Amino acid sequence: MKVVLSLDQAQEEVDRWINTIGGRYFSELTNLGILMEEVGELSRLMVRQYGEQKAKVTEQPGELADEMADVLWVLLCLANQTGVDLTAAFKKNLEKKTTRDRNRFGSE
Repeated sequence: MKVVLSLDQAQEEVDRWINTIGGRYFSELTNLGILMEEVGELSRLMVRQYGEQKAKVTEQPGELADEMADVLWVLLCLANQTGVDLTAAFKKNLEKKTTRDRNRFGSE
């Protein structure tokens, strides 16, 4: 069964976890650094799975979904810490892209 979780719910779940199990949020700058690390791990995996670069024999294979979830987790932490409503931000961003790019990618 597929579990559906809204961005609002995801932000709430992360906040609940941080405050009950995690103890506290890392600072915003620390979380920004962690986000960059996680994006780097995702990048490394994508390059090896879909690009020309192949993994070293000593490298452990990663799981794409897990790396993406790590990126999302830290982004949700940063949103919570900075008061960003990701649902509202995503809707606004989608509207911006739709208006700006309405005719940009049409078939010719």
